[in-house]
Amino acid sequence: MSAWNAAQRADFRGPLDVTRAATAVLDAQDMVIGWSPAAGDLLGYRPQEIVGQPLGIFLPPRPADALPPLPPSEGPVPAPVATFRGNEIRVARHRDGHDLLVATAVCPLPGPGAAHRVLVATELKDLRVWESRLALLHGLATQSPVGLAIYGTDLRLVWCNVAYEREIGRPFDEFRGLRADELYSGGRFITRGYPRTLEAVMRHVLDTGEPVLDLHFLGRPPSDPDTEHLWSCSYYRLQDPDGHVFGVCEDAFDITDRYKAQQGLSLLVEAGRGIGTALDVLVTAEKITEVAVPEFAAAVTVDLATAVLEGEVPAAGGPAVMALVRVAGRPAGDGGQPGDGGPGGPPDSEPDADSEPDAGGEQGVGGEPGGRGDARAARDAPAEPPGQRPTVVYPPGSPQHRSLSSGGLVLDDTTLVVPLRTGNSTLGLVTFVRAADAATFDSGEIALADELVARTAVSIDNARRFTRERTAALALQRQLLPQHVPRQSAVDLAYRYLPTDDLSGVGGDWFDVIPLSGTRVGLVVGDVVGHGLQAAATMGRLRTTVRAFAQMDMAPDELLTRLDDLVGQSAEEQWGELGSLDGAFDDVTTGATCLYAVYDPVSRRCVMARAGHLPPAVVHPDGRLSFPDLPAGPPLGLGGLPFESMEMELPVGSLLALFTDGLVEARDRDIDHGLETLGRVLGDRHASLEELCDRAVAQLLPGGTTADDTALLLVRTRELGTTQVAEWELPAEPVAPGRARELATRQLQEWGMDELSFATELVVSELVTNAVRYAAGPLHLRLIRDRTLLCEVADTGHTSPHLRHSGDDDEGGRGLFIVAQLVQRWGTRYTRSGKTIWTELAFPTTE
Repeated sequence: MSAWNAAQRADFRGPLDVTRAATAVLDAQDMVIGWSPAAGDLLGYRPQEIVGQPLGIFLPPRPADALPPLPPSEGPVPAPVATFRGNEIRVARHRDGHDLLVATAVCPLPGPGAAHRVLVATELKDLRVWESRLALLHGLATQSPVGLAIYGTDLRLVWCNVAYEREIGRPFDEFRGLRADELYSGGRFITRGYPRTLEAVMRHVLDTGEPVLDLHFLGRPPSDPDTEHLWSCSYYRLQDPDGHVFGVCEDAFDITDRYKAQQGLSLLVEAGRGIGTALDVLVTAEKITEVAVPEFAAAVTVDLATAVLEGEVPAAGGPAVMALVRVAGRPAGDGGQPGDGGPGGPPDSEPDADSEPDAGGEQGVGGEPGGRGDARAARDAPAEPPGQRPTVVYPPGSPQHRSLSSGGLVLDDTTLVVPLRTGNSTLGLVTFVRAADAATFDSGEIALADELVARTAVSIDNARRFTRERTAALALQRQLLPQHVPRQSAVDLAYRYLPTDDLSGVGGDWFDVIPLSGTRVGLVVGDVVGHGLQAAATMGRLRTTVRAFAQMDMAPDELLTRLDDLVGQSAEEQWGELGSLDGAFDDVTTGATCLYAVYDPVSRRCVMARAGHLPPAVVHPDGRLSFPDLPAGPPLGLGGLPFESMEMELPVGSLLALFTDGLVEARDRDIDHGLETLGRVLGDRHASLEELCDRAVAQLLPGGTTADDTALLLVRTRELGTTQVAEWELPAEPVAPGRARELATRQLQEWGMDELSFATELVVSELVTNAVRYAAGPLHLRLIRDRTLLCEVADTGHTSPHLRHSGDDDEGGRGLFIVAQLVQRWGTRYTRSGKTIWTELAFPTTE
């Protein structure tokens, strides 16, 4: 007898089996003539006590209303001689007098002899337990959703249940004896750390006796060869009570739906981590391709409307004719960078109007996925014109065109097109493509794709809105800060500007370099309380005001006084409007700080004043560093204290550093330490200004991050020597204009500028004549040869000449009008001793 048969007999013998049950042999008069040891154990009678006694001693007759017959048992009940009949539930009496509820069966014994029939009995509870076990085995074999299979020691199939049979899709007799890898060809385990084949796993279980639990196997069952299924498999070794191994059992449960749901959830979690983390349209579009390939699709492309890249909403109307731009694409197997095209190659440019669709109904890129560009490069160069990206044209009949026309998703074989929609606007399309031999998108996957695209659409719309706001902010900043500082004869300069709000790129600090009359230059640095667009708007007002006052040649202390008055007036107006609807938009002008300096390259004198700002750093040509003890003055808008100027001489080659507190002050660093570091950096006399700027930012703002807006302006002073400047003192007499003409003409001849003699004579004559007529002496005439020819006449008067149109019968009043026509610019600046009228004449152009 084989080990399998022994195990089968031990497992399936019932409690009414003649070899296990209490057995009594009866004659024709129901007298006991045979008694088994099991009967003695059940009823307590020894053979000598019961043999020859009637059946009724231990099994009284069943009354008419007694228990009903025992229902027939499911499954085989082995009988050694014949079939037992009349299964009944009876009440038996034990030798000691107590009753037992038993199940009985009777089998007649044909043939000669005294033995007429055999009675078998067992306790009812034992029969119920056996029936439960038998029902369990029957359920596993016929009703369980878990596929059960038993393989022999040769790893060939010897038995399987109905669920396993359904997976194979054929009757058991047709695949009995096959190996597991023959039933599931091409399958593989996706759980790491185990052999790659079913046979190798079962061989390991047979050899070691170690069970393998919840091993995930991916394959195509013969019943559904077009779809990959995932099973959770367990393996354990089978052996008989003597320890002989006779096979291995496989439990397999199809978890494909659960696996897909887990994959979808993981995909959404990954999308939540990646999509929308950057406020950049191109980066956001690239993220969905990273998430979806290759877990969800073989290739993904993202096409957006041109208006979206510019921060605008696509125009309402027929979406089918919307101009789309390919912004992201990723084919399967890509190593992390978006490809230049999918299975169909890169997208074509917009076709000519005369070109015709091909037979497939597609033109340009058609329905094939593709892409172009790197998200990181796109982020670093967000201003790339949409025209430099490939324009995508989808002809009528393509899935993309149908999606644009209907505004809904379209499934076409292995291509799924989902529109990017927010509200009533269609921003673009996302196209998912699977390989030709892959399964099509099912309803769950379509819903997952719709959810992925919906999240992406919200993030792209947020990035689009941010792009629009940031573009407006940068446009404002470009208007507020100098984008190009023209070269100055007075100084060489370099600057750095680092706003705290690196998203919008705007801040409240500012600097400025203002050309002034007489080749002088105004140097400004300021700091507005707060950050972002609101601070930048306030900064723009202050910068514009400072430039306007500087052009009036105000002294630094006077300029700050005027500026403080205007800020104070603005604060009073704001307090008066706190109850208005716009009161939440507070002005941050009050408390702003400013430093204003004027450097004259002729006298090498620098006059400066500050309103609550840090003093500048001065590095002399010999390397000596100082922070001038410049009177502080209150921040703007507070009032109460006057502003004072300080004048100092700066030798040629002196370095002047103007900066805001964001450069030298930090939460983890004392301001004195920051000033010391800045002075050490500026002490390098051989470094250029650009190098010094870079070093200062690198050492004081490591990583380029700052908790406050930062502005740094470095200037190195220059000098206009005697070869460029000529100056004379004249008496306030009628002969002065003639003398002035002679001096100016002679000087122009020395400079080789005879072409300007005529115009210069007219200008000098008119200005000196007016000074003699309307002011007092002495008079000073000065010519400066710079990028233009500057002519200045100073007197002790404080009245400014006015340009006017003279009538036909007027005898005078036309001189200043003629001067204004000859020169580029002219103006008046006031000094403590009087005023100076200045003009600028352009040099003749050489062709």
